[in-house]
Amino acid sequence: MAILIDGKKTSSEIKSEIAARVAEIKAEGGKTPHLAAILVGSDGASQTYVNAKVKACGECGFESTLVRLEDTVSETELLKVVEDINENPEIDGLIVQLPLPKHISVEKVTNKIKPEKDVDGFTPANVGRMALNWPAYVAATPYGIVELLKRYDIETSGKHCVVIGRSHIVGSPMSILMARNGYPGNATVTLTHSRTANLPEIAKTADILIVALGKPHFVTADMVKPGAVVIDVGIHRIEDSSKKSGFRLVGDVKFDEVSEKASAITPVPGGVGPMTIASLLYNTLLAAEKKVYS
Repeated sequence: MAILIDGKKTSSEIKSEIAARVAEIKAEGGKTPHLAAILVGSDGASQTYVNAKVKACGECGFESTLVRLEDTVSETELLKVVEDINENPEIDGLIVQLPLPKHISVEKVTNKIKPEKDVDGFTPANVGRMALNWPAYVAATPYGIVELLKRYDIETSGKHCVVIGRSHIVGSPMSILMARNGYPGNATVTLTHSRTANLPEIAKTADILIVALGKPHFVTADMVKPGAVVIDVGIHRIEDSSKKSGFRLVGDVKFDEVSEKASAITPVPGGVGPMTIASLLYNTLLAAEKKVYS
């Protein structure tokens, strides 16, 4: 049975470390880190995510501001809200919860956020700095995965890492991070996606398999090399009549059978998910202490 890479436990440890640092900052008379979040519309999942981020801010001693806007808000109005937060010296980090309504350009909104406050790590400036291995705010999910690999002492140097999924939020930055000179890193990386030919055969060559394709139970045991480390980024709600709720959460990996073959694996839920918020808080702390853009 594989070692369980416990993101819930690790994220709690990171939040405790952040809270301790915030307590030091306050004791020294410094500025309390302050995160602002913009939520457009009333999507249930988005509200849950934002509320969890606000709650986590409180746990770490941060200040937080939640700006709620109707889904009928114009693009111009939203950009003005972003601009106002950009110019507010009291706010260190800004996130705009996705998805946005179809009439609003995600690219325009992202580009409007000051790189110094882009704690989601989505602006071209931060993506470019990350690729160059310069100080940057790294996108929260990839950073969370890197931190899990580090804290579980998983060797990455010289290993073959296969990333399944090429999104700008997870797959693409993950491939860059794993190839960078450092630890975790120095891996030989293959970035694959839904149109990759012979994907199962390529996946089976991976020492480290990172799956962020967005398809429930896509990776099965026959696609995994014995002893591989498997990181499952997916999360899906599927029907399950045996559960009181009528559903259960699963990942992109068929956990029951893959966990018998892997050396280490992240569960769903409780694996990568909790690390995303912890990473966001860490980026906000970096922003407050001017550790990236000094």
